[in-house]
Amino acid sequence: MVQCQKISFSGHAVQRMYEREISKSQVMSVVESGNIIAEYPNDTPYPSYLLNGIVDNRHLHLVVAVDNSNNSCYIVTVYIPDPNQWTDNYQARR
Repeated sequence: MVQCQKISFSGHAVQRMYEREISKSQVMSVVESGNIIAEYPNDTPYPSYLLNGIVDNRHLHLVVAVDNSNNSCYIVTVYIPDPNQWTDNYQARR
C-alpha cells in the first residue's frame, strides 16, 4: 500500500484503463489496499512501485510513482496480469 493525499492519472494510464475496462474506482481500491510487489527506487522523476490487488474478482497491477515531497501519487499504467507470466498469486514473475 502507498500513502497518497493526491492522485493523478497519466494519459497512458487513462488510455489503458479504457482499453481494459478498468474503472477509476477499481484503481483507487488497489491504491488504498493493494500490496507492493516490486519497488523501483531509481525511477525518475519519482520512485515507483508495482501494486497488486484484487477488485471484482480479478487481479490488477498498477505502476504508481510517488512524490514524497507532497504525498502525491501518479498512476503510470494499469493492467490485468497475464497468468502465464505471473505465479498463481500474481505476486512474482514466473
